[in-house]
Amino acid sequence: MKQLILVFIGGGTGSVARFLISKYLNNDTNGIPYGTFTANILGSFLIGIILGLALKNNVLSQNTVLLLATGFCGGFTTFSTFAYENHMLLRSGDFVSFSIYTISSFVIGFLLVFLGMWIVK
Repeated sequence: MKQLILVFIGGGTGSVARFLISKYLNNDTNGIPYGTFTANILGSFLIGIILGLALKNNVLSQNTVLLLATGFCGGFTTFSTFAYENHMLLRSGDFVSFSIYTISSFVIGFLLVFLGMWIVK
């Protein structure tokens, strides 16, 4: 039960943080949704650091990893919104923004996970 509560608290906190970032960085016009992009790449960097620390001599406990990685990062990042926003970009015919958003999200996201893990080595 304790683990469920940790994931619940982390997830709620991450979701609120994502909401606030999206509220201030996303705009109603067409183009790249910078709020979701920012949350996803920051979350990628954070999960790299968190999991890197967890793997490094067990610096973080399993409960801390559940709170921060599964909970916070899980609530903070969002693949479903990313997929929906890409759908809307394609639907509106904004292929340039779609391409930039999709490619940069994947490339930068992966690189930041690796960077986060490398930093804590």
